[in-house]
Amino acid sequence: MQRTLSDWLAYIERQHPTSIALGLDRVRAVATRLGLGQPARHTITVGGTNGKGSTVAFLEAIARAQGLRVGAYTSPHLLRYHERVRIDGREVDDAALVAGFEAVEAARGDMPLTYFEFGTLCALWLFQRHALDLVVLEVGLGGRLDAVNIVDADAAIVTTVDLDHQDWLGPDKETIGFEKAGIARPFKPLVLGDDDPPASVLRHAYAIGAPAWRIANDFFADPVDEGHWRWREVGYELLLPLPMGGLAAPVQLRNAACAIAALRALDLPLDDAAIVRGVADAAVAGRLQRFERGGVEVLVDVGHNPQAARALAAWLQAQPPRRTLGVYAALADKDAVGVVAALGDAVAGWHLAGSQDAGPRGTDVEALAARLHGTAAGDGTRHANVATALAAALADAAPDGRVLAFGSFHVAATALQYLNPGA
Repeated sequence: MQRTLSDWLAYIERQHPTSIALGLDRVRAVATRLGLGQPARHTITVGGTNGKGSTVAFLEAIARAQGLRVGAYTSPHLLRYHERVRIDGREVDDAALVAGFEAVEAARGDMPLTYFEFGTLCALWLFQRHALDLVVLEVGLGGRLDAVNIVDADAAIVTTVDLDHQDWLGPDKETIGFEKAGIARPFKPLVLGDDDPPASVLRHAYAIGAPAWRIANDFFADPVDEGHWRWREVGYELLLPLPMGGLAAPVQLRNAACAIAALRALDLPLDDAAIVRGVADAAVAGRLQRFERGGVEVLVDVGHNPQAARALAAWLQAQPPRRTLGVYAALADKDAVGVVAALGDAVAGWHLAGSQDAGPRGTDVEALAARLHGTAAGDGTRHANVATALAAALADAAPDGRVLAFGSFHVAATALQYLNPGA
């Protein structure tokens, strides 16, 4: 009997004893058996601690506005696996994913692959069959040893480097930066979204001859007024509209600027009009995604580490004042104390939630509250799960108040299902 997509997803979760197993030997061997080469005429790989998904959205939207055929691979997904693989702006369907998984399964033999590796090979197999002009690949974890790094990208972007996944990537920014810089290729542009990236990133770029294009040094993103910003480099500048929705947050201008820099670094046609239209049209779920319920503004965000929380705090403090309640759940390996500290006074009250249904890294609300003892959120109201926490926060919010649901992709997915159950 032929497996359905649901069958395949359950199957590939069981094919490796651990959910994460960094390294390229296994996935490269299976890619060779599949006959995989470059997935498109041009490829951009996007890594970084935060901002990867948004940067992919800008790259995809600008390139499609130019009329290019574009594939995009992102992770994790929020509501359905199909979100991970897009071709010409559309999520691939069940039949395509099943065909890709069947091809990978036939090629791998007895080679164990993780869920992410299996999915990455499936996406690359699909892209190679569609004669695409550009493929954009989002790193899953780190960079140097991540499965997407079997592809030699024509340009690489490292959006930011900060502390996250230290168990896998190292204890400090310098070590983590080296892992993320591993997606760069000799003599191919490396676009950096940090004003002051770790020295390890710049050393690696220099060692392999990859020209580093740094924001606030080689290109710039300058706010102009309430509706516009300016991208510029020496000899060229372009007035652009602010992105829509949550992508209008100040940090998103950096992501958009990195996307423009990477596209301009490639031998691709790129008209000013396409950049303008792409920046305006770019959209990605779960990034300050806004809803309104009974006069209460509800924001949903995937932010899950202190750097992301600082960006959320900056956005909240720049808005017209509203009493903001936080709905927060954290996975067991995340710096919950750092996240709460980064938000500071931007959140006036807290509703904590358990996340046992997020998988083995989930945690119950009592354990989360114990971790947060002594912080602003430590005495927050406790709820068994995100849905009940969000319902309570909406009931608790003033009619002109605000609720921010954040802390992980799991929190964002649950909140989106609660707020828009038909999606």
